[in-house]
Amino acid sequence: MEITTAMVKELREATGAGVLDCRKALEATGGDFDAAVAYLREKGLAEAAKKVDRAAREGVIEAYVHHGSRVGVILELNCETDFVARTEEFRALAHDLALHIAFANPRYLSRDRVPAEVVEEERRIYRTQALEEGKPENVVDRIVQGKLEKFYQSVCLLEQAFIKDEDRTVEQVLKEHTALLGENLVVRRFARYELGESI
Repeated sequence: MEITTAMVKELREATGAGVLDCRKALEATGGDFDAAVAYLREKGLAEAAKKVDRAAREGVIEAYVHHGSRVGVILELNCETDFVARTEEFRALAHDLALHIAFANPRYLSRDRVPAEVVEEERRIYRTQALEEGKPENVVDRIVQGKLEKFYQSVCLLEQAFIKDEDRTVEQVLKEHTALLGENLVVRRFARYELGESI
């Protein structure tokens, strides 16, 4: 199949990828538009994985206050250069992440930041529940591990389903933006405040 300029232009507009990358993707997929989009996404995510170890010391502090001023979020999102930090895409991502934190109320950034005593307490609770429900001892450990995974998905920002697209996690959204912007992106820290909550 002949790859036309119009096909390349359409794919470029849909994905934001370079002209040559779009042409290669269409050639590799025999002109199939959807397959070419998937091809470019996979290529971009593979490139993004290579960038994870690069230092990210630039970025923005994003502040978001929900309507009614009852919930507020402060978020530090880092990238590698001030050029990327000033882009509309980067700032929009920072805003969307602050909005997500206001809505989803994560307690930790990632599972490795959850204190060991919290994990052990959750484990103990899930084990007790399973045994009280009469579950056989040989399946209790699997039940506990499954509930612990759900716990991480509910309290760890990077593992939560992204509020704007629940088919993707926050971590997947970050990786996709890393591929799009060509730099390592890192949520360094965040704080969420709710009116009247105890510290």
